[in-house]
Amino acid sequence: MHDTPWPVVRRYRGDRLAHIAMPVGGIGTGSVSFGGRGQLLDWELFNRPAKGFTPDSFFCLRAAGASGSFTRVLESALLPGEYAGHVGSPSALHGLPRFREGEFAAAYPFGQVRLTDPELPVAATVRVFNPLVPGDADASGIPALVYRVRIRNTGTEELAVDVCGNLQHVAGRRHTGELPAGNAFRHVELDGATVLAGHTTEVPEDAESWGTLALAAVAGGPGAGAGTGTVTSHRLTWARRSWGDSLLDFWDDFTADGRLAEPAEGARVPTGSLVVSDRVPAGAEREFTFLVAWHFPHRRGWSHRFQGPPDYGHGDDVVGNHYATRYADAADVVRGLVPRLADHERRTRAYVETVTSSSLPPAVQDAVLSNAAVLKSPTCFRIADGTFLAWEGGNPDHGSCHGSCTHVWNYQYALEQLFPDLAWTMREVEFVHALDERGLMSFRAGLPLDREGTGWRTAAADGQLGALVRLYRTWRLTGRDDLLAALWPGARRALAFAWIPLGWDADRDGLMEGCQHSTSDVEYYGPSGINQSWYLAALAACERMARALGDHAFAGTCADILARGAARTDAELFNGAYNEQKVLPPGSADNIAEGLRIRYGGDNPDVGSDDLVDPDLQIGPGCMGDQLAGHTLAVLCGLDDRLDPEHTRTALRSVLRHNHRDGFHAHVNHLRTFALGAEHGLLNCTYPRGGRPERPFPYCNEVWTGVEYTAALGLAAQGDREAAGHVVADVRNRYDGRARNPFNEVECGNHYVRSMASFGLAHAWPRTVVDAGAGTVELDPLPGRWPVVAGGHVGVVHVVRGAAGFAAEAVWESVAEGSAGPLTVRLRAAPAGADAEDDGDGGDAGAGPVLPPA
Repeated sequence: MHDTPWPVVRRYRGDRLAHIAMPVGGIGTGSVSFGGRGQLLDWELFNRPAKGFTPDSFFCLRAAGASGSFTRVLESALLPGEYAGHVGSPSALHGLPRFREGEFAAAYPFGQVRLTDPELPVAATVRVFNPLVPGDADASGIPALVYRVRIRNTGTEELAVDVCGNLQHVAGRRHTGELPAGNAFRHVELDGATVLAGHTTEVPEDAESWGTLALAAVAGGPGAGAGTGTVTSHRLTWARRSWGDSLLDFWDDFTADGRLAEPAEGARVPTGSLVVSDRVPAGAEREFTFLVAWHFPHRRGWSHRFQGPPDYGHGDDVVGNHYATRYADAADVVRGLVPRLADHERRTRAYVETVTSSSLPPAVQDAVLSNAAVLKSPTCFRIADGTFLAWEGGNPDHGSCHGSCTHVWNYQYALEQLFPDLAWTMREVEFVHALDERGLMSFRAGLPLDREGTGWRTAAADGQLGALVRLYRTWRLTGRDDLLAALWPGARRALAFAWIPLGWDADRDGLMEGCQHSTSDVEYYGPSGINQSWYLAALAACERMARALGDHAFAGTCADILARGAARTDAELFNGAYNEQKVLPPGSADNIAEGLRIRYGGDNPDVGSDDLVDPDLQIGPGCMGDQLAGHTLAVLCGLDDRLDPEHTRTALRSVLRHNHRDGFHAHVNHLRTFALGAEHGLLNCTYPRGGRPERPFPYCNEVWTGVEYTAALGLAAQGDREAAGHVVADVRNRYDGRARNPFNEVECGNHYVRSMASFGLAHAWPRTVVDAGAGTVELDPLPGRWPVVAGGHVGVVHVVRGAAGFAAEAVWESVAEGSAGPLTVRLRAAPAGADAEDDGDGGDAGAGPVLPPA
C-alpha cells in the first residue's frame, strides 16, 4: 500500500475551511471541487460554469467492532456559516453525522482532509487529485476525480470497515435543476475496477448536459493507484420516497450491516452506491480508492453577441471537447485511467515537489501551485481538434468575457511553462485564425475559428504586442524552429500593424502616440508606461525571431525602432519615480485607424459623441501597478528592451511605496472590490503627485491579484525578493479560506486567467531563463534550490557558494513521456539587484506582512 504522504504547502483549520473549493478535473474537461470539509461541491461538468450546483453525492464510512458500530459521512462538521437558511441549513446532506474535526492540506493539485473525532476509534484522511503532469496535456486532461480515503484504526479492537461512494446521476441536468427521469446506472466489471456506469435517455443528444457519469472502485493490488478491500455490494438506484425518506432508506440500509440491497419495486432515484469492505486490526491502516469520471462531448462555442439567459455569450455551434475524442464514455475513462493511475500520480508528485522542496518562500510556493487551478477550472477548454481556448473567467453559470482575450493572457505564465504544446495552439489562434490581412489581431477570437476567428473587429494594443512576446517565449521554451517559421508571416504582419497610418506608432519613432485599446477596457490616447513596456518587449522579441529566421532587414527595422522607443520612453514618460501616461487627444475619429477602438455608448445615448478632444478614462500622471508588465516578461525571456535599468528599478519600487495599502478602511473604490477592511494589497493605480483625471480609467481603485503578482515578478527579477515576497503574502493572506477560496482568485469572474501571473514567480526568484533551443537554463548565482518547469524539462537547480565561488547542480525529473534531455545550467556573473534604494521620492520601498503559520 502506498503510504508516503503527499507534499503540503499550506494547511487550513477552523473557519479557514469555509470557502475552500479546490477544482479537480482535467484541463478542458470541467471539474468537481473538493471542499474544505471534504465535501464534493460545484459540479461544473456540463461545458459551462455551475457554481453552487452540489448534488447529493458523497462518501461515507461504517465501522463495526465488538463494542458496536457507527456510520459517518467522510466530511468534517458543518461550519457556523452553514447553519442558517430560510428552512434551516442550506448545505447538502446537512442532517447526516460527520467527523467533528477536520484539517485541509494542499499542494495543488493534491488536496487532503484529515478527519478526527474524539468519540470514534478511527481517523480518516481523504485525498483527492487529478493528474497534472508538465509537458503531458493528455495525462493532465483526464475527465476524472481520484478519491482515496485512508482509514486508521486508533482503537484497541479490530474493526470491519465499509466505505460507500454515492453518485447522483446528474447528466442531462437542466437550467431549472431538474434531472431527467431516464437516467440510470449499470454495473460493469473492468480489469482492476468495479464500475457503476451512468447514462441518460431523455436528453437531446446534442445538448451540453448530455453525456455519461461513472463511479468506480479501484481493486486492490500493488502501486499507488490501488485500493484495499473488496467490493461487497452496490445499488444501481435509490428508492423514490417522499419527505426525504430516499436518503433515510439508504442510510438505514447501509448502517444496518454495511451492505446494500436494491430497493423494492417502485419509483427510483438515479443515485448509484458502491461499497468496498475490509478488516482493519487495531493500530493498522487500510486505503480505499474510488474514481468519479465524466464524459460530456457537446461543448458549444461562444458568441460575439451577448444574448440573455440562459445563453449569455455561449453560441449555437458545437465545437466539441478534445477529451471526448479520446474516450467513448465515462466508463472508458475509468478503463484508461486505472492501469496508469500510479504513474500519473508519481509524475504529478515529482512536479509538485520541485516547488515544495525548493527555497522559494512558502507564500510564493503556495501562489505558484494554487493558481494553476485555473487550467483545471471551467475557464479553460480544448475543442475537438485539440486547440486550447479560454474565457477570461467564469460567472456562476456562464463564461465571463470570451475569446481567449489576448491582453488578459499576456499576464499569465503558467501555460507556456506547464503545457507548451497547448500554448502553441494559442499562438496558432492568435497569428492565423484571429489575424486578418492587415495584421489586425482580433483580441477576442471567435468560434468556430474558420468562420468567426476574426469576427471581433478590434485590436488591443497591449494584447497584440504581448502576443508577440508570448510567441517568442513559447519558441524559446520549446526550441520549435519549425513552428516559429510557420507562424512568422503572421507575427511579422502583427507587428507591422503598429505602423499603419493613424495607428499605434504611425511615425515609427518607437513611442505609441495612437489610440490603444487596453486591458482596462478603454482606449488610451498617447503613450503610457504599460503599453510602451509591451511594445518595446515585442520589438526586442521580433528582432530576435527575425534574425533566427534570416529576415535580417526586418530585424534591423525592429532594432532601430526599439532603440529610439526605449530612449523616448525614458526621456518622456519616466518622471523620476515611475512611468506615467502622456495624454495625446486625437481630436477626431478621423485621426484613428479602423479597428483600434470599441464604440461604447457610455454616458451618451449617441454612441458616436464621445469626447476625443479632452478624452476621459485615461491614466495621466498615475503610478500603475503593472506599468512594467511587458518589461518583466521580456527580462524573464532573456530579452533586452533597452530601458534604463535604474529607471525600471526605481519605478517598481515606487509601485510598492505608492500603491501598497496596509488597510482599506478609508479607501474609496467606485467599482468592484477585491480587498477590504484591514486586508493588505496593491492598488492598480495611484496619483502620488496629484493630477488624477476627473474620470480616470475605470479600474484604477481596484486591487487585481494578477497586477500584484506582476509587480512582485518585477521586484523579484531585479533582486528585491523580500519586497516581492511581502506582495505575494498579501494576496495569499486575503485568499486564506476564511474570506475567499484560495483556489479561486477572482477578477472579472471566477478562476480568472490573470491570476496565473503567480506561476512566473517560480522562475523570477532567481531570474531563471530557459532556452530549450540552446539547451540551457541560466539563473542568478543565488544560493538555494530553485525549480525549473518548462514543459518536459522539470527539475531543481541547487546553487551553492563555495571557496572558489558559486556552483550549480541540476536534478531533472522524468515527468512527460519522451522528456527531452537535461539542460545545461549556467550561472550569471553576479546577482541582479540590491537592497531597496531611494526611488526618486525619498524613503524606502516598504512591504507588507508575511503568510502566517497554519
